[in-house]
Amino acid sequence: MQPTVPAFRMSRTEFVALMAMMLASVAFSIDAMLPAFPEIGAELSPERPQNASLILSFFLFGLGAGTFVTGPISDAFGRKRVVLAFVGLFMLGSLLAWASPSLETVLLGRVLQGVGAAGPRVIAMAIVRDRFQGRQMAQIASLIMMIFTLVPAMAPLLGSFIISLTGWRGIFLAFILFALIYSLWMVMRLPETLPPENRRPLRLSLMFAALKEMLQHPVVRLSILVQTLVSSMLFLTLMLVQPIYDTVYGRGDEFAFWFFGIALVSGTASLLNALLVIRLGMQRLVITTLGVQIIVSGAMVLFDLGAGPNGFYFFVVWQLFIFFQAGLTIGNLNALAMEPMGHIAGMAASVIGSVSTVGAVMISGPLGTLLEVDQHTLGNAALVLATIGFVAMVRMQRATVATA
Repeated sequence: MQPTVPAFRMSRTEFVALMAMMLASVAFSIDAMLPAFPEIGAELSPERPQNASLILSFFLFGLGAGTFVTGPISDAFGRKRVVLAFVGLFMLGSLLAWASPSLETVLLGRVLQGVGAAGPRVIAMAIVRDRFQGRQMAQIASLIMMIFTLVPAMAPLLGSFIISLTGWRGIFLAFILFALIYSLWMVMRLPETLPPENRRPLRLSLMFAALKEMLQHPVVRLSILVQTLVSSMLFLTLMLVQPIYDTVYGRGDEFAFWFFGIALVSGTASLLNALLVIRLGMQRLVITTLGVQIIVSGAMVLFDLGAGPNGFYFFVVWQLFIFFQAGLTIGNLNALAMEPMGHIAGMAASVIGSVSTVGAVMISGPLGTLLEVDQHTLGNAALVLATIGFVAMVRMQRATVATA
């Protein structure tokens, strides 16, 4: 029996734009905050200003926790009402952070923001699956991601502009405005894409059973581990890169512009991955990428290439490699983990996203607050994480050959 599909009057262009904006709420909530770290640290944590970077970790922790339940909840209760419920939680967290007198209250608000942001992030792709199949779905997803890649590049510039006008608290009001725009747009223009007769009951027992099954499969287990390590490198870089620009290189005022250029260039990694993955395969491509990261980070650590008159430019190249690495690995690792789990694909997607995100926060969060803020220490951390990931991928490759 074919699933019921509601009448749909949105144009494809409007649909892609709305889905991209919903997905972009996560990137906007992360990257627009980066220029605010110095002001927040100076005002709310003057004795340990580096603690301001926890604003990123706590958001990501909430995002990971929300990702675990968002998909199954929307399968049970429909897409639109669940998006609106999570957006309401996101706005509540934004208001709490905006009015907070202490860093601890800001962090609580950021956890609520993260949980709330998981709603549009996960459900946007579920809506795409509701509306399209096969090559059409792949085409729509590609168009959405093409637009989405512009947001991480522009967000620090926009954040800097907002800070210059309103101070750091104004960014949280901008988050509320952003969420209001896409939620009202969705309410007025998007029909519910999952009618009641096609919904599935919410069973937490099935989610935990899926988690157990996935962790018992060696390829899935190792894929999640490596995705966690790669995400840890990315999150740790996001936490420390602005303070390094500011305190090490004295280029804090230029940070948003450098970030813009690096994010645009690294956005091409997805295109390069599409060209290479058929020829090399997912496992080999991830191993090669981590091997290059070991060489680049090892060179920065062993030869202290981030120091000296040209040290800043080498650090920019190193940062580009970190961002580029994410585009060449995370999608492949996600596909490797999903491949044996086709019978529980929806649950598996939630588990992979949740476990890898929360795990990465548990690694990068403590490191970001305990490590010294300089390029040498960050390079050391990336070198260790990339090496562990490389070894895990080699083990995965051997396990795959052994079971072939």
